[in-house]
Amino acid sequence: MAPQQPQWHNKISHHAQLGGIETSVLDNGPGRGNRIAWVNTGTGLRFKVVIDRCMDIAEAFFNQHSLVWLSYAGQTAPDPSSDRGIAWLKNFGGGLCTTCGLTHAGGPEQDEHGERGLHGRMSNTPAEIVSVIQPDPVTGNMDMSITGIIKEASALGTCLELRRTISARIGEAVVRIHDQVTNRGNTTAPHMLLYHFNFGWPLADEGAELYWSGPLQPRDELSVQIFNKNYNFRRCAAPLANHAGTGEAAAFIDVAAGKDGWSTCGLHNPQIGLAAVLRFKKEQLPWLTNWQHWGPGEYVTGLEPGTHPPIGQAAARKQGTLILLQPGESRSYELELSVLTEKNNINKILFHDETIL
Repeated sequence: MAPQQPQWHNKISHHAQLGGIETSVLDNGPGRGNRIAWVNTGTGLRFKVVIDRCMDIAEAFFNQHSLVWLSYAGQTAPDPSSDRGIAWLKNFGGGLCTTCGLTHAGGPEQDEHGERGLHGRMSNTPAEIVSVIQPDPVTGNMDMSITGIIKEASALGTCLELRRTISARIGEAVVRIHDQVTNRGNTTAPHMLLYHFNFGWPLADEGAELYWSGPLQPRDELSVQIFNKNYNFRRCAAPLANHAGTGEAAAFIDVAAGKDGWSTCGLHNPQIGLAAVLRFKKEQLPWLTNWQHWGPGEYVTGLEPGTHPPIGQAAARKQGTLILLQPGESRSYELELSVLTEKNNINKILFHDETIL
């Protein structure tokens, strides 16, 4: 029996009728001049890669629903001066994924090894694009990707190179990130990396459920108010007055992994029949941070895989957990974010995945 032809067979003239990657430049507002790439999977999932912000992912939608939280600042141009103190917050746009690292993830600090601002420099560093690969449905190739190189480098100092590929496939509601970090310098370099995924309304809403498996530790005394056995911290709260401004809570999770070595976490909103499921390799990213900031008008929860919790380079060095990359040494990281609907049987997938509690 001959294979069944797709519905669009002999009916399309260009791959963009199904999906693909479209690059452009923003021409207005504080993000003016930023290079971007819209990726359309043809499934309802589409997302924006901000090339001039470490190829971070800003807006992401599934059909009419936004998946992400966007900050008051929105999309801004990269600002190298934001690598001191908490200046990083001035142009933190939120979005699906913001990169923290490559040498520091955590609060601002200063010691004999130097001064480090909140969450490091990478999110404010433009990429050099080395390839954009479009799908070719006529030949059966539905894959697409964009690859770039981003460096945290200084003369006579550290030179870490991030080679990032963001890929997708027409017909699949999945975002894939493959990162390779290489020490291109001639001295040993400290390394920390955290992926700051930020989920907002309507995916994050009152009653939506957070999923992960593994023991947790509240970040600080304020976080104990939410992350305790008497509070359902796995359910998105109503906006909280005490989370206005800098109010927030966070927990560090020693995330569990399945037999295949992959850890899974996610957010499910049954009111809209939608879930986002994030998978990553425990061996590469052994920690997960859950950030909850239910501020009125600034409503967000973060699921943040990392090489460390966001404790900063100084604390990691003191603990003996700081990664030290030798000249020429590389580390690779793989993540997948899938969008599920009730048609995918969300409850079965979430509740029967062995890494989910």
